[in-house]
Amino acid sequence: MSAKTSGITLEPHQVVLKPLVTEKGTHISEKYNTYTFAVHSDANKTDIKKAVETLWGVKVIGVRTQNHQGKTRRHKMMLGKTKSWKKAFVQLHDDDRISFF
Repeated sequence: MSAKTSGITLEPHQVVLKPLVTEKGTHISEKYNTYTFAVHSDANKTDIKKAVETLWGVKVIGVRTQNHQGKTRRHKMMLGKTKSWKKAFVQLHDDDRISFF
């Protein structure tokens, strides 16, 4: 498995950075069996699918991604910017579940 956009090869544990456990994400996981993850910005949908299947041993039906741009923030007199990041919605087969707790 590799994400070769920037010339680097990513392992499954490098593709999926962390699960996003929020109220909205919990509702989506219960109703649609879809889980949200923060993923490496160079990973594509097939890399994300293979990484989730490898790490949790589940069958992935589909992957949707969103790129979130960093926002400008001010701290006292200085302007800064938060990091841009990528979010993935991973839909699993009806028989599979992932438990984060």
